[in-house]
Amino acid sequence: MIRDENKEQALLQQIVRGNTIAMKKFYDTYSGYLTAVCSRYIADKEDVKDILQESFIKIFKAVDKFEYKGAGSLKAWSARIVVNEALRHIRESNKLKVINLPGEELPDMADDREPDFNEIPTQVILEMIRKLPVGYRTVFNLYVFEEKSHKEIASILSISESTSASQLHRAKGLLMQEIDLYRFKKMAL
Repeated sequence: MIRDENKEQALLQQIVRGNTIAMKKFYDTYSGYLTAVCSRYIADKEDVKDILQESFIKIFKAVDKFEYKGAGSLKAWSARIVVNEALRHIRESNKLKVINLPGEELPDMADDREPDFNEIPTQVILEMIRKLPVGYRTVFNLYVFEEKSHKEIASILSISESTSASQLHRAKGLLMQEIDLYRFKKMAL
């Protein structure tokens, strides 16, 4: 672990100095992960490419202000930049269509099970998430992957906390349907 930390710190120092070889190594090392992070929020592949390009520009411009906090902190910091860029894109393109309904006006969903992704390949899970409507997908990702509270999500997306909660509930319901369908198809084979 110490060795990985030293490699990461050395890479970071080279990037701060403007070493383009180090920047390429950083890109090669993290682009796959950051593409997956971005793809959780953005369904269109061309938009993902554009957002990643903007994100890498921001990362390289701000890397001298980054405070190293141990192994993995550079990766986490870079992922936050990608998430913020994806959210900016969603807001600017007006694709975040979230309806603010009071809690009592929400239809009850009969299925209160939690999505069980066991034995489902990661790519299939990501595709299921990608298929969610933008509002559901955005709230689901912020809650599950970024570990934001409904209060934080409400603030980030300019929605109410109850809307955040209902969007998450509906996202989970749709994911349960997708999981059940996937498992049914697998059993039929």
